[in-house]
Amino acid sequence: MELYIWICFGLIAVWWFFLRPRKGGKDAPPLVTESSVVPLPFIGVVSEFLKSPNDMMRRCYNDYGKVFTIPIFHRRMTFLIGPEAQQLFFKANDDILSQDEPYHFMQSVFGPNVVYDAPKRKRQVQFQTMANGLRTSRMKTYVAKIQKETLQYIGEKWNKKTGTVDLYKALSELTILTASRCLHGDDVREHMFADLHSLYHDLDEGLTPLTVLWSTAPTPEHRRRDKARKELVKLFGKVIKERREHPERNDGSDILSLFMDMKYKDGKPATDEEVTGLLIALLFAGQHTSCTTSTWTMLLLLHNPAVLDRVLQEQEKILDPRKETLELEDIQQMELLHNSMREALRMCPTFIMLLRKVMKETRITVDNKTFTIPKDDIVVVSPTVSMRLESTFKNADQFEPDRFAAPREEHKQPYAYLGFGGGMHSCMGQVFAFVQVKTILSVILKHYTLTPESSKLPSIGYNDMVVGPRGNCNVQYEKKL
Repeated sequence: MELYIWICFGLIAVWWFFLRPRKGGKDAPPLVTESSVVPLPFIGVVSEFLKSPNDMMRRCYNDYGKVFTIPIFHRRMTFLIGPEAQQLFFKANDDILSQDEPYHFMQSVFGPNVVYDAPKRKRQVQFQTMANGLRTSRMKTYVAKIQKETLQYIGEKWNKKTGTVDLYKALSELTILTASRCLHGDDVREHMFADLHSLYHDLDEGLTPLTVLWSTAPTPEHRRRDKARKELVKLFGKVIKERREHPERNDGSDILSLFMDMKYKDGKPATDEEVTGLLIALLFAGQHTSCTTSTWTMLLLLHNPAVLDRVLQEQEKILDPRKETLELEDIQQMELLHNSMREALRMCPTFIMLLRKVMKETRITVDNKTFTIPKDDIVVVSPTVSMRLESTFKNADQFEPDRFAAPREEHKQPYAYLGFGGGMHSCMGQVFAFVQVKTILSVILKHYTLTPESSKLPSIGYNDMVVGPRGNCNVQYEKKL
């Protein structure tokens, strides 16, 4: 009997301190306490969210409005849906809504003292160096490298007159090849890429839903991830040593060179481990965004022949058939292809949620109603829900790249378009992503006619860590004469 009492007491304590939904106060946003999908008290809401977070966010938006809170046991996730509500998320500084806190689990991937794990003054220097390496002026050298890598890839892999390829797999491989050429440099790409690709795969596979909650959990995926990161530090340490001994062997145009020369405000240089972590962070973010965006852009064009015909006409108008080499000026003129990329990102954004942690109680007014969001809430913006709102984007479920062109320009409403985030934390790599994807797709469209194997688009993997296509991505290619 005494043991039974202690067990009950222990269960009550666990519930009280770890599982009990936390209240938000009288002016807090509406609290979602019931689930119409899983009608069970307390755990129904959690079950529905874990089963299909995107569907639940849509349901709650319809039921509760633009601001609502979902309790995940003792945690509170407050959602801001639509341009008006999202202003707070993108305008507030880190003292109010912190980006570091929710993403601290990435330290297990990037390493210590890198990006979200770095002190603010150190992080500012890291971000500024990244931004310098991704400026438009550097894109001129990158276009030639991306074109060269793409031509080499399709020459080896798509070397028959006709054939069938998995577009998602092919563009994933092309993305990491071209990114490595531009970010890591020719020496890494040509002599160490096989090792890099294998290690990066293990690193990528080590980011699972469990990682977000318990980044050091003793799982096989985490063990391979940790081993891969240590090997990457050794690999890049070797590259850094050789470059310092033989600076004449590198043209200095890649971002690795910038990181090697980076010094913090106290005069200390970045360690080899920090340089490696920064390269991993850049490749990690760019690989997922560019790979999924290029795949969705091409698939959506193939399933919308009228738009594809216009893109091909644009290519013929801009590209001189007598000139083999693409120039940055050519890429910048491809307005319809650019808008097709934007539209692909609107319909199929890379992530379903962006997160911040509330560092101090803050207020938000939406539709003339004011709510108080309590300290320690996780504030969430959902690109997948917000960019499918009919109130913001007309015919939101249709592929219409012209919505970004005059006179529509629907993306100009502040905080409506979240393809690359927004505000002070918008993605600094978006210029590189546009150049990389447009160059790859231009080369492919110039040399091949593509036909999708399936008459239907693949489904969108809303339950994955990165929202990619799920299903048949095969396309048939035919070499142009």
